[in-house]
Amino acid sequence: MSCGDASDQSRRFCVLSWDQVQRLDSILGEAVPIHGRGNFPTLSMRPRQIVQVVRARLEERGVCVKDVRLNGSAASHVLHQDTGLGYKDLDLIFGVSLKDDQAFRLVKDVVLDCLLDFLPAGVSKERITALTLKEAYVQKLVKVCNDTDRWSLISLSNNTGKNVELKFVDSLRRQFEFSVDSFQICLDSLLLFDRCSETPMSESFHPTVIGESVYGDFKEAMAHLCQRTIATRSPEEIRGGGLLKYCHLLVRGFRPFSEADMKQMQRYMCSRFFIDFSDIGEQQRKLEAYLQNHFAGMEHKRYECLMTLHQVVNESTVCLMGHERRQTLSLISMLALRVLAEQNAIPTVTNVTCYYQPAPYVQDINFSNYYIAHVQPPQVSPCSNSYQTWLPCS
Repeated sequence: MSCGDASDQSRRFCVLSWDQVQRLDSILGEAVPIHGRGNFPTLSMRPRQIVQVVRARLEERGVCVKDVRLNGSAASHVLHQDTGLGYKDLDLIFGVSLKDDQAFRLVKDVVLDCLLDFLPAGVSKERITALTLKEAYVQKLVKVCNDTDRWSLISLSNNTGKNVELKFVDSLRRQFEFSVDSFQICLDSLLLFDRCSETPMSESFHPTVIGESVYGDFKEAMAHLCQRTIATRSPEEIRGGGLLKYCHLLVRGFRPFSEADMKQMQRYMCSRFFIDFSDIGEQQRKLEAYLQNHFAGMEHKRYECLMTLHQVVNESTVCLMGHERRQTLSLISMLALRVLAEQNAIPTVTNVTCYYQPAPYVQDINFSNYYIAHVQPPQVSPCSNSYQTWLPCS
């Protein structure tokens, strides 16, 4: 490694301050409910507990865990409390080797087996199988295995959207969408301190905790977070193009680092989004799921997010045929009107874009003074309640 390479690598890392370590310790010690379906009881677990139990059980089964990291919005919250984003999911990354299908199955079996440890006292565990636990407590299972990416995700259910997400990563080419969500915090030193030290942490006596920005420059990414700046690179590499997260950031008061560059990137975002979600039914399911997962407790922001998305898609979509573009815009408009209806906000005329059924003569090909926006919902087959053991991420 050259000196330049070493310098570039060192810019990725930073030692957390005492205040940041305290916030991290608080998040790891906060009890998170995992809600069971049907008659299954709610599990109460602290992130540090599930990490320690899963790690110990994996190592018992011969799986070496290189490190464990806190990722995403929770890591951003630790580094800068006043981000304007807060955090919902607790994303925990376990660095492991996933060389074959057997390794993927082993990881899944270990996590499900660990859930038994968190069942309330008095619950009979003899007849509870791994399949039963999956159906009761797992929101989604994802497995990705290709030339560049080998990882799996197990998301544990929480009715308020604060899911505990355990990600097991062998390799992952793209680990961030925007610089403000590129932070990862290594938990190993803090967890080791928990096990080995009988003296409580203090400002003069606490473990050294390292943070990393996978964006590439920790100081730059931190400045973006503090100044609420939107910056990324190569959005065409992101699943979905980062389009929905981009609109989310705009609604939350973040602004592009460069308006000109971001206008260009919006085209790449839209193109990648429509490559990954080409069918109108897939688009509807993706939008509904995103609104549900990222605006819990902030339902009043859903309409603004959809209108921002409508504007970006209208301005920057170059990869769709005219009728496909209009169909997507109509879908977004229909969802926005539904959001207003759910909030009983439709009577507020200033907040509503009205669509009128045109007179018959408007359909004449020579009459081009009107843009006709049909807002009837597209035909989407109802979703089944059953789901696969692994959901493909492609």
